[in-house]
Amino acid sequence: MSEQRFGEFVVVRKDGHVAELVLDRPKAMNAVSSEMARSIGAACDALAADPEVRVTVLTSSNDRAFCVGADLKERNSFTDAELVRQRPTARACYTGVLELPMPTVAAVHGFALGGGFELALACDVIVADATAVVGLPEVSVGVIPGGGGTQLLPRRVGAARAAELVFTARRVEAAEARELGLVDLLEEDARTAALELAGRIAANSPVGLRAAKKAMRLGQGLDLRAGLEVEDAAWRSVAFSGDRAEGVAAFNEKRKPNWPGE
Repeated sequence: MSEQRFGEFVVVRKDGHVAELVLDRPKAMNAVSSEMARSIGAACDALAADPEVRVTVLTSSNDRAFCVGADLKERNSFTDAELVRQRPTARACYTGVLELPMPTVAAVHGFALGGGFELALACDVIVADATAVVGLPEVSVGVIPGGGGTQLLPRRVGAARAAELVFTARRVEAAEARELGLVDLLEEDARTAALELAGRIAANSPVGLRAAKKAMRLGQGLDLRAGLEVEDAAWRSVAFSGDRAEGVAAFNEKRKPNWPGE
């Protein structure tokens, strides 16, 4: 296992083909300051450029929270001009997670509120445990979800359900969150389950995984005919790959594939 730190508040651990992006500002319950946002963005840039990483798992080092969202103490000190200047930094943090090319899994333990829940929503699968409390409370402090929440939540749970959750700013505990589809899996230990899931995913073709994710992301919101064209383009990108040749050979030879990753 290798470990690399990005600034003071983010750690990336790599174990085989699985990377764990750890939010590591425990004293502030992982409130996302400008420095932490820059570090998350830098970590995502490095992961996106690493061909060995097949799955990324987003976790927390804090035992009470996944992430409580933006650092409002820092925000309170900003002038209007400073807030405008900080906006691209914040956006790059959330889009960094959203645009990771490999499958991503969030492991939610404790509070995932505001920008914290948006980091989870930016992942492909959200695994939570019984301690999880999620929500987008931004309108209660005079803003809106600005890390993708107004777009990602309706795509996950539908427009009316998302409207109710955003407009009421309410917090949702684990069991209801699973029932509403705010999280996908409810497990005894979110981090352990997320890493186990990542291991199962990482056993598959890295070329196939990235192409499948791209097809699903690009196809969202399109009509069926257009979506099938997106799928066909993704299929063509993998049909003549080394991974495809190895996968077919391994199947016929009744052995585990040794993916070339190209």
